[in-house]
Amino acid sequence: MLNELDKKVIATLQGDIPVVERPFAVLAASLDISEEKFIEIVKNLDERGIMRRFGATLKHQKSGFTANAMVAWQVDEEIAMKAGSIMASFDEVTHCYRRDPAETWPYNLYTMIHASNEDQCYAIAEKISLAAGVDEYSLLFSRKELKKTSMEYFD
Repeated sequence: MLNELDKKVIATLQGDIPVVERPFAVLAASLDISEEKFIEIVKNLDERGIMRRFGATLKHQKSGFTANAMVAWQVDEEIAMKAGSIMASFDEVTHCYRRDPAETWPYNLYTMIHASNEDQCYAIAEKISLAAGVDEYSLLFSRKELKKTSMEYFD
């Protein structure tokens, strides 16, 4: 069960995290608790399996990464987990997912890569391909961001 302070911590983490040296201290202060207490609650939520991951979104365009591509990979199921681990280890990969293929779409692993231009995306995909031993893939470039929001569980 979640108590009221747990819910407040989760609600605080749903929003933007301050870009400062100690962001949890700032968030904790907004709840009138110590940074240590805030971190203790977050760790407890993790240990209880309530909050399984914590993510941050970087506005990649403002960081100089003007090209990004979802790479769809066709990987034999027997090596999908190993290949996915190899793919996910690349610094240029920000997301790595395994999904069920469809009858007309045989791809089952997906990675999101970011670079300065599309040629670099192709070069990164080729590097990943060689490392993971997977040569069936397709790059799907983002052309326009239509929506990007985080989940909100509590007000």
